[in-house]
Amino acid sequence: MYRGQRGGGKNRFYQRRKICRFCVDNGMEINYKNPKSLRQFITERGKIIPRRITGTCAKHQRQLSLAIKQSRQIALLPFVGRPMH
Repeated sequence: MYRGQRGGGKNRFYQRRKICRFCVDNGMEINYKNPKSLRQFITERGKIIPRRITGTCAKHQRQLSLAIKQSRQIALLPFVGRPMH
């Protein structure tokens, strides 16, 4: 076995590298007054989606969470999402 290779073979899967949308697209900005764009980063329950899932970099995740919290304070976004049923 070569260095850096893993054994086995059937359990391999290719995972696409996640990229930060804000770093790639400079036109996309984080603004607490724009709840439509912020909704992409919260769950149905109103929780902020972590960066390990969205792929957002640390810098933009901090800005994003701050914008979501500010937007919640002025009632543009809900603190709690709607119930499933």
